[in-house]
Amino acid sequence: MQWFEEWFDTPYYHILYSNRDYREAENFLNLLTDFIKLDKNSKIIDLACGKGRHSVYLNQLGYDVLGLDLSAQSITYDKQFENETLKFRVHDMRNAIESDPVDAVFNLFTSFGYFETEEEDRSVFRSVSEVLKDDGYFVLDFLNADFVRNAIVPESSVEKEKINFNIKKHIEGEYIMKEIDFEDQGRKFHFFERVKLTSPEKILNYADEFGFELITRWGDYQLSDFDGKTSQRCINLFRKK
Repeated sequence: MQWFEEWFDTPYYHILYSNRDYREAENFLNLLTDFIKLDKNSKIIDLACGKGRHSVYLNQLGYDVLGLDLSAQSITYDKQFENETLKFRVHDMRNAIESDPVDAVFNLFTSFGYFETEEEDRSVFRSVSEVLKDDGYFVLDFLNADFVRNAIVPESSVEKEKINFNIKKHIEGEYIMKEIDFEDQGRKFHFFERVKLTSPEKILNYADEFGFELITRWGDYQLSDFDGKTSQRCINLFRKK
């Protein structure tokens, strides 16, 4: 079992990240869908949807949404939100997606870069390309590798639900590593996250290989212009040629 299969399927992952700013995320989705000008009832895949918050909001905006995630526990939780135009399914983004062609695929909030090999990274672009309609959109919201290298905070701690999470970060080769240690109910736990610091240039190479053109690239969730040194995010909007 790979690190993300175990960690993302625990309740502690969701406790640690329970402070995520959903208002910011919803504003981002408003700006994004306004920019793309997707017609209502367009079909969107939320790839690596987690607990489904963004899938639910996109559905509320009027889109037909399929949320996909590797975590069976997350998808079981998400099923409560299903309706005629909102469905959830367990899926590994490296594999072909069983779906009619869709108008857009969103991969949001650093849900890429977990894999060991370039072939696995390429397989994500392949699966997205195969499920998209011609002229369909692919949004890949990733970290800005150079910014992360320069802004890393080696040690920190945060308390959530009376659990003190001790977090250490370091760069190891081409990865940023996050070590997470905590104790709950007398048991000590250790998890880690490892995200490949894939450069914007490498992302563009993958996209080009699988028939995508870069429409624009933003540096934050307010859709500001991307700056390779100062932008925290690298949000890529691709269109399938």
